Amino acid sequence: MIEARHLRVLRAVSATGSFSAAARELGCTQPAVSQQMKALEASAGTTLLIRTGREMRLTQAGEALVRHASGILAGLTAAEEEVAAIAGLRAGRVRLVSFPSGSSTLVPGALAALRAEHPGTRVSLVEAEPPRSVDLLREGDCDIALAFRYGAGGGEWDDLVVRPLLTDRLIGLLPEGHRLAEAASVSIGELAGEAWIAGCPRCRRQLVEVCEEAGFAPRIDFATDDYPAVMGLVGAGLGVAVLPELAVESVRPKGARAVPVEPAIEREIVALTLPDLARVPAVAATLDRLARTAAR
Repeated sequence: MIEARHLRVLRAVSATGSFSAAARELGCTQPAVSQQMKALEASAGTTLLIRTGREMRLTQAGEALVRHASGILAGLTAAEEEVAAIAGLRAGRVRLVSFPSGSSTLVPGALAALRAEHPGTRVSLVEAEPPRSVDLLREGDCDIALAFRYGAGGGEWDDLVVRPLLTDRLIGLLPEGHRLAEAASVSIGELAGEAWIAGCPRCRRQLVEVCEEAGFAPRIDFATDDYPAVMGLVGAGLGVAVLPELAVESVRPKGARAVPVEPAIEREIVALTLPDLARVPAVAATLDRLARTAAR
């Protein structure tokens, strides 16, 4: 394998015409130059220099290698500078995937603060609900995934770095004229006979499980992943719903009342990344900023 340090020596010998002159230019000894040239010829598998009197002449192979050396060394220098910039957070890219209510509540403040601290770091954002967002992370299509889960999760993220952000409580949404709209809290059982508007698939499954634990199966008349649509349907008096508090914060309910649900139903909000990515400075800084934003 040809090493960059050997190319630098070859280029110096070519420019100066001798081992001793090359040694003076490089700040090393003449024997060191000679040894490195022998190592380079061994790597190349052919003679690169021919001694003619007191000067050294390049062979055809040597000329070819010198011709390529400048571009190779310039590319290495550029790569070293770029890596140093990324390591120092003067540059870098982070691909973030988030579920919608996280995109509208946690992400904006976190990214604004990150840009103020590290203006050279660029973050892109696309939306996906878990488990699809987690699949994108494992497939290499993003660097950080904001995700949520209900309960312990059963080891579904054991291969990932998990940064807990916050606990998000589910909130009941009732039409303003509903009999329980002014209540301090409401139990799921009190809504057994209502028409339901369900949210995202994972939240929908959680709703069905909670209702079954309360002794009834919810009659789901409408199902939509769009939180404003859920609130609009509730506001129009077409049913009741439970939504994560983050979702309620992101859209102002019109014609609907938000009422705490008892017993509390919670989901865990986390930021996920791969172990190797967690050591990348831009990814680590983004994770830290998401955690600080969530803690406010």
